[in-house]
Amino acid sequence: MAEQLKSRRVILKEYVEGYPTEEHMELLPAADVDEAAAEEGSVLVKNLYLSCDPYMRPKMSRPQGQSSYTSAFVPGSAIAGYGVSQVVRSSLPGLAPGDLVRGITGWEDYSVIRPPFTGLLAKIRPDHGVPLSYYTGILGMPGLTAYVGFHHICSPKAGETVFVSAASGAVGQLVGQFARLAGCRVVGSAGWTRRWSCLRASSASTTRSTTKPRTATSPAR
Repeated sequence: MAEQLKSRRVILKEYVEGYPTEEHMELLPAADVDEAAAEEGSVLVKNLYLSCDPYMRPKMSRPQGQSSYTSAFVPGSAIAGYGVSQVVRSSLPGLAPGDLVRGITGWEDYSVIRPPFTGLLAKIRPDHGVPLSYYTGILGMPGLTAYVGFHHICSPKAGETVFVSAASGAVGQLVGQFARLAGCRVVGSAGWTRRWSCLRASSASTTRSTTKPRTATSPAR
C-alpha cells in the first residue's frame, strides 16, 4: 500500500497593512493530501522550489474594489506563487508522474493545480544542465520580464545610457547585466547602501542610493 502523502502549508493569517512580517503568516502542521482531489484536468505536484516576488505584496492587502491584474490572497488559504515542482499524479495530456514543471503553485509540500493555472505549467527538461532553482529567477518570471523589457521593448544600442530603477531587485539586477552585455552605460538606483554596493560590483557603472544623496561611478567593463 502506498504511503499516505502529507503536506505542510504556509497560510496568510490576515490581510497586511504596512510591511508583512512572520506574524501575518502561519506554518500549519502536516496533514493528509487528498490525492483524489486531482480530478480530470488537474495535476498533483510535489513542490521543490518556491519563489517570493515583489508582486506578492499587493496580493496580501485587503481588496479595495479597484480592478487588478491579479486577485488578492485569501486569509486561511495557502499562499500561492511561482515555483518548481515534480508531477505526482496527472490527468493532463503531456504531463506524467516524474515530470518537472514550473508555474503557479502553493506554498506547501504538495499542491493540486487546477485550471486555469494548469495552462501556465511548463515542462522542464532536466538535461538542460542548470539548477532547478534558476527557473524561479533568471529562467523564470523575473528573467522573462527583464529580457522582454530590455531586448524587445527598450531595445537600446551599444553606447547608450540605460537607467534602471529598483536596480537591485529581481528584475532590475538582470536588466542591468543585460545592458552591460549589450555595451550600454548603466545607471541604477537602489534604496539601501548595501544594495548600492552590490550594484557597483555587478552591473551598474553609476549607482545612486535613494536614502542618501550619494552617487558613484566606476569604469565601464
